[in-house]
Amino acid sequence: MAAEKFKQLKKYLDSQVIGQGELTENILIALLANGHLLVEGPPGLAKTRAINALANGLEGDFHRVQFTPDLLPADLTGTDIYRTEDGSFVFQQGPLFHNLVLADEINRAPAKVQSALLEAMAEQQITVGQKTYALPELFLVMATQNPLEQEGTYPLPEAQLDRFLMHLEVNYPGAEVEKAILKLTRNEALAEKVAKPEPLSQAEIFAARKEILSLHMAEELEDYLVNLIVATRQPAQYDEKLASWIGFGASPRATIALERCARAKAWLAGRDFVTPEDIQAVFFNTLRHRILLTYEAEADGISANQVLAHILSLVAVP
Repeated sequence: MAAEKFKQLKKYLDSQVIGQGELTENILIALLANGHLLVEGPPGLAKTRAINALANGLEGDFHRVQFTPDLLPADLTGTDIYRTEDGSFVFQQGPLFHNLVLADEINRAPAKVQSALLEAMAEQQITVGQKTYALPELFLVMATQNPLEQEGTYPLPEAQLDRFLMHLEVNYPGAEVEKAILKLTRNEALAEKVAKPEPLSQAEIFAARKEILSLHMAEELEDYLVNLIVATRQPAQYDEKLASWIGFGASPRATIALERCARAKAWLAGRDFVTPEDIQAVFFNTLRHRILLTYEAEADGISANQVLAHILSLVAVP
């Protein structure tokens, strides 16, 4: 039943975010794997629209936060409000106390704001003064970055990047897709909206997460998954060229993320077992933000995607 409702939700997302099938699938993978998303791409590619569409298909609330250089931690977490009538302080919840949070242009906020968001993403809680408050059980942050403009931005710290389950890259659509987008926006302007699917309940999402963890993964496949991660830490064992490209490899958190995402992809495909192709399909999105390249690699114009593709070619598939 839950699998069928996820299929309907995927169909709805694809009808609202045309030509971005990989983005909509990975949003569902993040939801199933209980992780957060960092989406990078030029403006106008439906990044905000995608998370809005997801909010329409779920039983939960949604809040968008536009990150700016003058944002304060309290603008995310909330703050204690003084009540003059009785001289007490009452905590006023901030936007992080929602099920889905869109952090738009996340790299425009300073370090203190990133620190508050990091605690929420890592511990699913926030701290104000001497008190700690739990966030909702269903909690997903989708952050966006604009790679074209760097003025007035703050690079995200590595610790925070590692807290994102996946880092997605969104590119421009083709001509045929662009025509379909024009038709969709015209229909919306005429108030001809696509019918929403029956919202997924939070209980169904939690049940699907348990199903995913019970999928069969062969021991040889677990070894393959671990070997892919180890190759980022011990590249000299595989190839001199790889060793010259990677400065620091991925942590065990990357291993967990890769396994969870591969399981979610297999489940969305209707299978009760994981294949090597599932691991390879999510490998780039779960690892591209978790490896640090050397100066030599950057000087030679080598990208993280090229490094990861080379790793896939070196590690034997079971």
